[in-house]
Amino acid sequence: MFRTLKGISTGVLTLCIIGSCVPKESRFTGAENEVKLVTLDPGHFHAALVQKTMYNQVDPAVHVYAPEGPDVENYLQQVEGYNARADDPTRWEAQVYLGSDYLDKMLNDKLGNVMVTAGNNGKKTAYIKAVVDAGINVLSDKPMCINIEGFALLKEAFASAEENDILLYDIMTERSEINSILQKELSLMPSIFGELEKGSAENPAVTKESVHHFFKYVSGNPIKRPAWYFDTDQQGEGLVDVTTHLIDLVQWGCFPEQSLDYQQDIEILSARRWPTVITPAQFEKVTRLSEFPDYLTKDIGNDGALRVYANGEIIYRLKDVHARVSVVWNYQAPSGGGDTHFSIMRGTKANLVIRQGAEENYKPQLYVEPVGDAGGPDFEGALRDGIDNLAATYPGLGLEQKGDSWWVIIPDEYRIGHEAHFGQVMERYLQYLVDGKLPDWEVPNMLAKYYTTTAALQLARSQ
Repeated sequence: MFRTLKGISTGVLTLCIIGSCVPKESRFTGAENEVKLVTLDPGHFHAALVQKTMYNQVDPAVHVYAPEGPDVENYLQQVEGYNARADDPTRWEAQVYLGSDYLDKMLNDKLGNVMVTAGNNGKKTAYIKAVVDAGINVLSDKPMCINIEGFALLKEAFASAEENDILLYDIMTERSEINSILQKELSLMPSIFGELEKGSAENPAVTKESVHHFFKYVSGNPIKRPAWYFDTDQQGEGLVDVTTHLIDLVQWGCFPEQSLDYQQDIEILSARRWPTVITPAQFEKVTRLSEFPDYLTKDIGNDGALRVYANGEIIYRLKDVHARVSVVWNYQAPSGGGDTHFSIMRGTKANLVIRQGAEENYKPQLYVEPVGDAGGPDFEGALRDGIDNLAATYPGLGLEQKGDSWWVIIPDEYRIGHEAHFGQVMERYLQYLVDGKLPDWEVPNMLAKYYTTTAALQLARSQ
């Protein structure tokens, strides 16, 4: 049952800084219900996915602050769907405040100690800054900023979080994907992978590509996206949105648990962007709106279709390793298909490749491909030993030879899906709250990640 408090305000939304009047949070212990969640302006379905499962440490009562409108209603309906499901229903109690002064009201009420935000990315960085200034921990959906000006504000937010002794963290779900985990683990085995190549701009050592779709199904239902999702001033361009995950995986895989310095370790070599064309009929199907809102007029071509700069490519140098990331957004996947991912890490002995195309039935699969003369009985023995070692953590892993390469057989129990990864990220974050800190490398690497995306966008727009 939702308990809704509606606040009517004619005042202007103010991003106030009140950190000086709020004491620092006491240390978390892991006790039952000690984490009090606040959800701020939930405009993206990821806000609800954080609540797809229950957590012993989190109070079921969640305080929601938002402007009135379809965004918050969609979020509440999605959470209520989790409460009402027959299999393992959740028990969330939404305590909702609706009004134009929702941010000020949240900061003044101080009813939560962890704020979750997933929605309009044009507003998100300012939300983050105001909330950390108020001494409240933040778990943010990606991206935490969408342009170079937002990156400057995000740097201030991290400085404020450190001063207030709180944790500001973004939701990197792809680190929980089993193929990415095993690709990283195998890259740390010199007898199999050798050493990571340095590559070049023309032939990067690491390449990560992803294809996404505006229309798809979430939790078994056709997605309904807000109209602002198609406005890159509010959602952000493709270069600063999904590429956040890809750049994070490059950093996490190539330099695990190492702090990166964005001022010294990163050089953007090239960046480009291009639009996805959305017809009025497609827009109506995914938003349930019969017309484009006025703020999208700037992006409508002479043919009446919308141009959304959701696609992009970045080629860059991270320390001495050359990497390429690209993201493409189509309207809808082919029959039987879905979002896809391609990734390769090139080693001196073998390449580690994740493919998710039609040949794999759109299900990600990991392959180990020996380089040159590296294959043979010795290589096979080392690979089997490596898989056996990993099977101690992931029982059931196996190998099957396919021509000159090897397919890593992964049991379905580890393929839990993107939606379940949000719960895994939350579990890690809850432990960090108990620890009282993030791993030392996380904050500098978040800064490195968002510098890469925003600097690449600035370069692409200048060309």
